[in-house]
Amino acid sequence: MDLRSNTIIDIQLVQTNEIQKFLREAKVTQYYDVWHMEKGLSKKLVKIAQNKDCAKLKKWLRSIKNHVYWTAASSTSGPERVAKWTSILNHVQDIHTHQDPAFPQCLHLQRTSRDKSKWLTARTPAFCRLEKALTNKRILKEFYQTSSLEAFHSVILRFAPKNVVFPYLGMLCRLYLAALHYNENTGRPQATSTSGELLYRFNFPKSKHGECTAKPVKAEPTFHYVDALLDLIFEKVFQDPAPYVNEVLKITIPEDLSTQYERPDKLDVIASYVSRFNQGQV
Repeated sequence: MDLRSNTIIDIQLVQTNEIQKFLREAKVTQYYDVWHMEKGLSKKLVKIAQNKDCAKLKKWLRSIKNHVYWTAASSTSGPERVAKWTSILNHVQDIHTHQDPAFPQCLHLQRTSRDKSKWLTARTPAFCRLEKALTNKRILKEFYQTSSLEAFHSVILRFAPKNVVFPYLGMLCRLYLAALHYNENTGRPQATSTSGELLYRFNFPKSKHGECTAKPVKAEPTFHYVDALLDLIFEKVFQDPAPYVNEVLKITIPEDLSTQYERPDKLDVIASYVSRFNQGQV
């Protein structure tokens, strides 16, 4: 996926035992998903804030959570991302200018806080434990807002449900269809009512413990790619199928993973079967 244009530009279907090798040989830069990172970090900070000498951190939990998403969404490079992320350690001390030139000062308006008790002090238990959590090597490694990729995965599930087994070519075709559908509908506008008002839907995520959230309702998807495929099939493939058949035959279809194992004798397997009803006494 090209995250700048939010479109799928390439798909590779590999078996589960080939994934790590494929990523290594393709030299793919991997990012931590910001949602998963924030979820794990928030759990850790909530646990730290339960300590009596770290109770002040409770006032910063929501701000740090927002800072995670803002850092991922507003940064254009690794150094800028790290600079913005670590700036929170100054901010919680009421320090809003920073030594890192990639992010020299906070962007918010300078104003006097009504709650002066919320500020942390360096070298206190609360600050030290916060600093340790936020500067973990895994946290400092690049993370990215990959919600678009998650949306594409949900489209894949519509075309290739996990509870159905497909042959290799069938799965590949369904992935291509999912990519066509996603790319056509990636820029769908927000739906409106008959009076022109923007539509939203409300839900209560389990993770927010009863807190209601609003999400925009997108306009209905289009399926123009289906018309294009039908035109291709009837106007070209049916007229001269040979070139298309040859392209399909060029696709290397891997053997099933089960072929790597020696098939045992059926009678031996049945003889070794012990049901939960005839295990005998223990």
